[in-house]
This record gives sequence, structure tokens and C-alpha cells, in this order.
Amino acid sequence: MERNDVIDFKALEKELQDALAADEKYKRENAAKLRAVEQRVSSYEEFRSIVLASHLKPLERKDKMGGKRNVPWNCHTTKGNLPRWATEISQEKVPFQPETSAEFYRDWRRHLRSGPERYQALLQLGGPKLGHLFQTDVGFGLLGELLVTLADHVRLADRMTVLGVLRSLASTGRFTLNLSLLSHAEQESCRELFQKLQAMATPRPVHEGLCRDKQAVAEQDGGLQEEEGLLQELLGLYQMH
Repeated sequence: MERNDVIDFKALEKELQDALAADEKYKRENAAKLRAVEQRVSSYEEFRSIVLASHLKPLERKDKMGGKRNVPWNCHTTKGNLPRWATEISQEKVPFQPETSAEFYRDWRRHLRSGPERYQALLQLGGPKLGHLFQTDVGFGLLGELLVTLADHVRLADRMTVLGVLRSLASTGRFTLNLSLLSHAEQESCRELFQKLQAMATPRPVHEGLCRDKQAVAEQDGGLQEEEGLLQELLGLYQMH
């Protein structure tokens, strides 16, 4: 046989092992997802934790007893022994610039704790970016959190941006399913959000110096009509009619 016809059995074995490992990982995580659904977990974070921990196995007695333990169970107990520079770094604000949905989930819960912080982060990302991040799926539990944040902090000056965020979320995969999984409190927040957006629909005065500028008036009217058309579309998509 020619040199190029020699079969690399080691490469084939590695490829087979990788395929078996990937198949095992898929089965394990799929079983964890089904188990989480059966348990009716209360949040996406709990659902995700169950899936991520699916590879863990219960400790055996020999794992619990005996042996020297060098790593503390609670790393926070040693926080006072950390050098000053390490403490300062840990307290620094991390910019919210997720490039994937996984990064969004992580930073949303780890770094954005208050409602105003979360609201500003959503405005900063905007509808197009959010639509790109969650084009496959917003994720179980997260849609409700986003709607609650918007409902609690929406302002007249942000109305168009918020409408854009809502439009992008409505275009994500399995949106109707995620909408049906909202809790009663999240559904009420969604209704409250649209009530606030509708209440903001009053005509906005043109600056006194421009009251005779027909072009400015026309542009303002056109902007309002665009917003109202988008709002009516969203009322249907979010089943608020």
C-alpha cells in the first residue's frame, strides 16, 4: 500500500472517543433538562444550574472521610487575608458588553444586581444587539426578568428605545413559548409596561421657536406615527389586546 493509504488507528480511536464523549454529554444534559422540567424549577438560573451540574456525581464515603483538605470550602472566609490590590480589583465595575447569550446570562446575574443598572444596560445594548444575542432563544425565565426591569424603570425619553427592545425580543426563537411561561407577576409587569407606554403616547410639544417650521412639525408627527404603529404591533405580539 502507498504511504497515503496507511490507516491512522490512533487518530480513528481519538475521533471515536470524542464522538462517544459528545454523545454521552448530550444524553446527560438532555436528561437533566427533562428532570428540571419535571421538577418545575422556578427560574432559568435554577434550570441552568441543574444542567451545568449534570456531570457531577454524589460523593462516596471515602471521598468525605479522611485525607488532607488544603482548599477551604468557603473562599469568602479568607477574604480578609487578601492583599489590598486584590480586593480593589474584585470590586471594580465590569463593563456590560456581552458577545454571546451565555456571557449575557453570566454578567446579568453576576454584575448587574440593581434594577436601574439592569435597565441602563438594556438601553445601552439596544434592540438590535439583544436580538442578535438571543436570535435562537431568550431562555427560560430571562424574558420575565427583562420585562419586569423595563416595566419598573421605563421613562418617556426612552420610549422608542424600549419599543425597539421589545420588538427585538419578540423576534427571537420560541418567543411565544417563553411568553406563555411567564409567571403571573411577570404577566402583570408586562401589562403594566404596555399601559405606561400607551400613557406616554400624548403629542410632544415642538419648541416654541420652531412652531412655524412645517418640516419640524411633519418630522415630529411622522415619528409619533411610527412609534404608535410599532406599539400597536407589539400589543398583538405580546398578547395584550
